[in-house]
Amino acid sequence: MIVSPVSVGNGAFVVHSCLAKHLPDYHVIPYSPWRSLFPPSYYPLGRKFPAKVIHAVADSAIFHVRKDVPLVLTLHGYALDKGLHPYSTLLQKIHGRTDLRWLHQLAVQQADVITTVSHFTAELARLDLGIKKPIKVIYNGVDEQQFTPSKRGVGKEIKVLFSGNLTQRKGAQWLLPIIQRLDKRIVIYYTSGLRETSALVAHPRLRPLGQIPHEKMPAVYQAMDMLLFPTVREGFGLAAVEAMACGLPVVATNGSALPEVVTDGQGGFLCPLGDVEAFAHAVQALADDPELRQRMGAFNRTEVEQRFTLSRMVAEYRAVFDSLIATDP
Repeated sequence: MIVSPVSVGNGAFVVHSCLAKHLPDYHVIPYSPWRSLFPPSYYPLGRKFPAKVIHAVADSAIFHVRKDVPLVLTLHGYALDKGLHPYSTLLQKIHGRTDLRWLHQLAVQQADVITTVSHFTAELARLDLGIKKPIKVIYNGVDEQQFTPSKRGVGKEIKVLFSGNLTQRKGAQWLLPIIQRLDKRIVIYYTSGLRETSALVAHPRLRPLGQIPHEKMPAVYQAMDMLLFPTVREGFGLAAVEAMACGLPVVATNGSALPEVVTDGQGGFLCPLGDVEAFAHAVQALADDPELRQRMGAFNRTEVEQRFTLSRMVAEYRAVFDSLIATDP
């Protein structure tokens, strides 16, 4: 059995849950993100299950180590990234510089295999933690049979989707100034992510969708005309790929892992971090040109089919797990 303790309410949980659906011997142990307030509470998670491999994330991995059981560590993002500091609370900064760094260092030391979800994340972690071990990049995948394009009519309203937690790290603070620069046909619909329940400042063209279960997200993407993704940092950019699978163009930040996912000028537009004018200009250009939206959306769908399928991701993780099980004495 492959035992995978992972926090609920984030992209890592989505990915590990997908692995559990497609690998019969893979078992997810979900836990509350509030456990991070007392890391030793991670220790008992999943220990009643026999394990041939532990698949863990950096903040809790060290507590799941078992004698003679290989540990696969996956970095879905890099929480110690200094680029996040201007968009972090004081508590987050202290956490990142003290116990969280220590937990990452120990996890890297103990891991038999380290994987990341992008080359950006791999290089960032390698340099910051001085990792000498090989790091295998396994891009996340989406179920292209579930996340599919739908036929869109040309209506009076141009629907833009923001998908993610309503935090500064996701760029939620820029939605209001962006919508203020767009013409009145354009409406931004926003989810409150898997953890957030708050809403943005009231504006008639900023419309909350609330918390959407992940299994219902395909219908949300299919109802939209494009994805707006002004995030500060992404370890991969799962929402972008889900939107791409549904045939949407993507307007995203030109930084972190996103240039590995979104092809600027072909699948959408990449804008400088926090550049409200650039984001507004890109959204407006897509709103004004239905053929451009269709062309970019079709390009993105092909990209997903060639590079970001769920079956490819599952096969790559399976190969990692099987290699460790095969060498287990």
